[in-house]
Amino acid sequence: MVLKVEESTAHSLPPPTIPVRPETRTCNLPVELALMCEIPHLFCLWLYGLFEKQLTLLEEAEGGFDQFTRSYKSYGVHRMPDNSLVFKEWAPAAEALFLTGDFNGWDNFSHPYAKKDFGKWELHIPPKEDKTPAVAHNSKLKVVVHTRMGERLYRISPWAKYVTRHEKSVIYDWVHWDPPQPYIHKHPRPQKPRSLRIYESHVGIASPEGKVASYSNFTHNVLPRIKDLGYNCIQLMAIMEHAYYASFGYQVTSFFAASSRYGTPEELKELIDVAHSLGIIVLLDVVHSHASKNTEDGLNSFDGSDSCFFHSGPRGEHSLWDSRLFNYSGWEVLRFLLSNLRWWMEEYRFDGFRFDGVTSMLYHHHGIGSGFSGDYAEYFGLHVDEDSIVYLMLANHILHTLYQDCITIAEDVSGMPTLCRPVQEGGLGFDFRLAMAIPDKWIQILKEFKDEDWNMGNIVHTMSNRRYGEKCIAYAESHDQALVGDKTLAFWLMDKDMYTNMSALIPMNSVIDRGIQLHKMMRLLTHGLGGEGYLNFMGNEFGHPEWLDFPRVGNNESYHYARRQFNLVDMDHLRYRQLYAFDRDMNRTEDKYGWLAAPPAYISAKHEGDKVIVFERANVIFIFNFHPTNSYSNYRVAVGPPGKYKIKLDSDEIHYGGHGRLDHNTEFFTEPMEFSNLPNSMLVSKLYYLLP
Repeated sequence: MVLKVEESTAHSLPPPTIPVRPETRTCNLPVELALMCEIPHLFCLWLYGLFEKQLTLLEEAEGGFDQFTRSYKSYGVHRMPDNSLVFKEWAPAAEALFLTGDFNGWDNFSHPYAKKDFGKWELHIPPKEDKTPAVAHNSKLKVVVHTRMGERLYRISPWAKYVTRHEKSVIYDWVHWDPPQPYIHKHPRPQKPRSLRIYESHVGIASPEGKVASYSNFTHNVLPRIKDLGYNCIQLMAIMEHAYYASFGYQVTSFFAASSRYGTPEELKELIDVAHSLGIIVLLDVVHSHASKNTEDGLNSFDGSDSCFFHSGPRGEHSLWDSRLFNYSGWEVLRFLLSNLRWWMEEYRFDGFRFDGVTSMLYHHHGIGSGFSGDYAEYFGLHVDEDSIVYLMLANHILHTLYQDCITIAEDVSGMPTLCRPVQEGGLGFDFRLAMAIPDKWIQILKEFKDEDWNMGNIVHTMSNRRYGEKCIAYAESHDQALVGDKTLAFWLMDKDMYTNMSALIPMNSVIDRGIQLHKMMRLLTHGLGGEGYLNFMGNEFGHPEWLDFPRVGNNESYHYARRQFNLVDMDHLRYRQLYAFDRDMNRTEDKYGWLAAPPAYISAKHEGDKVIVFERANVIFIFNFHPTNSYSNYRVAVGPPGKYKIKLDSDEIHYGGHGRLDHNTEFFTEPMEFSNLPNSMLVSKLYYLLP
């Protein structure tokens, strides 16, 4: 139940104050972040010094980061005003480079690159006699690399903007993309939203049909649903080209290419443009933590060496992911990765990034076999990879300097302090981190505890346990929980009954009743208490009935589970529609009252015996009764602002799959009676238990 004050003269509770002591420092590091120990303070100052040094080097060598991050305009292939073509690569270990392709009949020697300083290679091809480009749009190309060992290797340019795969081939081809009528964006980027409500999406599975869905399908069929649901941000997964579909996009092979399995680059641009027209911002799930080991259509061994973009030897390999690890201290690697971010922002007009695998980047051990208790010794020391941290500081500094409303989110399970503090304060500069403990907690509860044994204090602690001043994106479940080998919350709650008992034309059995009620309550509690933003993976809002599994050898290349059955929501007689309606109205209620943008909640009750949780945020009172059998009359709850309160969101409403036991005309009046350390309180006439 969500109650909102109708008449009040008070304001919401102030955030807690943290005592600080004066201290001399050079980068405005907040002292409260260093009160527990001097080591974190000194470590952050040291990292900030490395960051400043790198910025100075960029200024001296490249004229500043603005020009440096526009390197996508000179590397790869570019058409000049006279229709001549300029090709440029970095291949420091190569003996010679040639260009071959459709344009020269696949001659391996007719078009050699000229060797330049610092491992760079350039090729200039004049236009044809009719003044048209020598390489036509949509024609295939390859870089022929001659190594010092005498090998001849066929490679795709690391800067390739478009790559495709023939149906019967396993190797991707570099396709020259220079359309005669490129897509022109019509709509400006929306302003950064006050509250961030993210719809995590995968274009390829965004259809009920068992096939790879398209950008156009997403634009015309999924965007309207996202808008209706009240989400104001889309996080697009698996956009950077990846040869292996079942990798979920996390084994990237071509970093500048939008995945061609969904359509053309122009169709992705249209998708983002239409999203902007709906007031929805779009984030790219960017993978700069590692790269695919593929050689013929990936970055690996581009110049024939073990290094190039990566560390050589064991440091350059991730033992669990079977992938390559970037050398973030390399000048040309920084050029490549920072320009990659700029490319997606400029060419496609993304609004920011969710950085994948940040934990792996932060530490030399990559988080493998490491537990994180919160002790500062786990975050500051020789096991920290200062090169990757400086790269992340540079990335965030550049993005937020060039694009005021850019949003960056870190996927970090370790809880690294200062991850989401500004770079000028000694932090890494992210806007948000994912609250990854919350979905794990919900799964643990459903797997290990009976309803009557749920621990309210433990749930509340998990929801509210985050570093003060560092924003979190809360979520009850993401794509991780939907993957084969795990279960979604809906499947944990209702399992096989979802196949036979989700009809609204028959009474709910106890399994479906319990599942529907808890599905709503768990998501609302996460939404209201868990962070400063909220995320949902596509389809989970309506309790998608099956797991997610991409076509692979182990399932006979089946697409049956690589889809989202949105058609279930369109059937009036199925209860999926009720869960959809609650998720929609939960987002719309937040949009009206803005609790995600408010200071952290004041938790006034986490009663173990009653199984009741009460908290106030943004002048909104949230009341949850998780008890499976007990209801309560005239239940006293603590209130900050005095006044008259009314019900604004009720998970028990009939059209949400509830039982309609609350009277929405009821008005709740506060009394100046101190309760749970708040000056006011009120009696809630009815607080019903979970199942009727």
